[in-house]
Parts: sequence; C-alpha cells; structure tokens
Amino acid sequence: MRQVVIISGKGGTGKTVITAGFASLVKNAVFADCDVDASDLHLLLQPEVKERYEFKSGLKASIDKRVCRQCGRCIEVCRFFAISQEFIIDPISCEGCGFCSYICPVQAIRMEEEVCGEWFISQTRFGPLVHAKLGIAQENSGKLISLVKKQAKELAEKNRYDWVIIDGAPGIGCPVIASLSDIDCAVVVTEPTLSGLHDALRVIELTRHFNLPAHLVINKYDLNPQISKRIEEYCAENRIPLIGKIRFDRGVVEAMVKGKTIIEYENTAIKDEIYKIWDMLQIALKRK
Repeated sequence: MRQVVIISGKGGTGKTVITAGFASLVKNAVFADCDVDASDLHLLLQPEVKERYEFKSGLKASIDKRVCRQCGRCIEVCRFFAISQEFIIDPISCEGCGFCSYICPVQAIRMEEEVCGEWFISQTRFGPLVHAKLGIAQENSGKLISLVKKQAKELAEKNRYDWVIIDGAPGIGCPVIASLSDIDCAVVVTEPTLSGLHDALRVIELTRHFNLPAHLVINKYDLNPQISKRIEEYCAENRIPLIGKIRFDRGVVEAMVKGKTIIEYENTAIKDEIYKIWDMLQIALKRK
C-alpha cells in the first residue's frame, strides 16, 4: 500500500482539483482530506457520511460554583485574564494551561477535554473518504490531520487497498508537517507566479528536511511562460522531477461548478495531462 500526498506552498494552486482528478483514475484506493482548516475535497467527491466522530483535543478550565469559595486566587494567577470577577471563564481566552486548577485551595476548578471538531468516514463514487471539520477558531489541526491519516491508513490496510491518496494542507506549518508524515511521495503543485514559485521552493525544502521524495506539477503554466521556465530550470538544477505541466482551461471551473472532477467532465482538454502525471508518479514509486 502506497501513500501519496498532494501539497502546495500556498492556497489556490489547484491542489484539490488535481487530487480529485487522481480519485477518478486510481482504482482500489482510500482518499483523505487533510486540509481540515478549509476542507473542500468533499465538494467534488460528494461523500455520503457513514460514520461520524467527535474530535477532542486540548483542555479548558471549568469552575464548579457549588464548591468555589470565590477567594480570587484563580483570577490573580491567570496570565491570560480568562477569569472574570464573576468567576466566569472565557473559553476563547483560556489557554488550557491548568495553573488555576492547581492553585485552587478547594479544587473547584477542573480541566475538561474540549470538543474541537468532527471527523468522518464516508463513501464516494470512487471509494472511501476520511475527512474532518475543525471547529471555528480551534487549534490542534495537526493532531486532527494525524488522526485522519491514521484512520485512512488503517482502513486501507484492513480492506487491502493499494493506495491512500491524501489532499494535504497548504503552506509549510504544522498541518503540512502532519500531512507529510509516514508517506511515500509528495506531489507539490505550484502556479507560475512569484508567490507561487517562492512558496513552492519553501515546501520543497520542507520535504527535503524530512528526506521525502517530492515531484512538482506546474498548474496553469501557460499564463506566465517566463516564471514557468524559471521553475523548470530550478527543478533541473536541483534534480526535482517535474512530472507535469497543466495549461489553463476554463473547463476546470465549469467542472467544479457541476461538482465533477476533471476526468469526469467532457469539456476539458487537460485530461491527458492528468493521466500522464499519474502514470509518471506510478513509475517513480516503482523505482523507489
């Protein structure tokens, strides 16, 4: 079983569209959406939720008013000003450090695990999808991503699937690092802009730090041939496999509006390039 993650140095490069295109091609695969802060793979795969679970992570303080003597020690020691003079805890200001519960002389404050979001196991027209939804303004997205990946891998191993195709998070932060753990290959999607080039180089350096093979795809390369050429030259100089260049096609937007993948939609001319990218990726993994 092979695990492939599709990532990008910035949002909006076409990462999810390409992931959905792979979903149309790959047989015997489990899919995972690890962009839990702003997931959208479900918009194209249209999953039917089969299992739903709460995601709990982090702690928040809670005051038992029946026990509390209102001595004010918790207010004095809270560095985040999360406890009001009425001994009400602001859940947004509370950082879950637990010092107030430690200092309380009557043990009226307890630390409770917080529900931060939900995760799902669903069925799509292409196969199972493990995905999640992080709550508004919630943290611990890295932990939720690790959970989604773990469940997708276990599902693939249990049912003898050959692939786990992961739609990773954009950027280079904790969510991306969690997306990159325990995978066989990363596909970096970029666009021919200065910001796209800059952020693609940063995420490639991240894959190198973790000693992971990375392959590059330039999306909408024909919108700026000069920047595309710079990207190709960098790949050649640094031995980064460039496995595909996808030209701009309005049919991609039309397909998304209709809730279809690139491969399913008839009026797009870039299907062959998606097929080619997937074929080159399989060849690269066989050499590994």
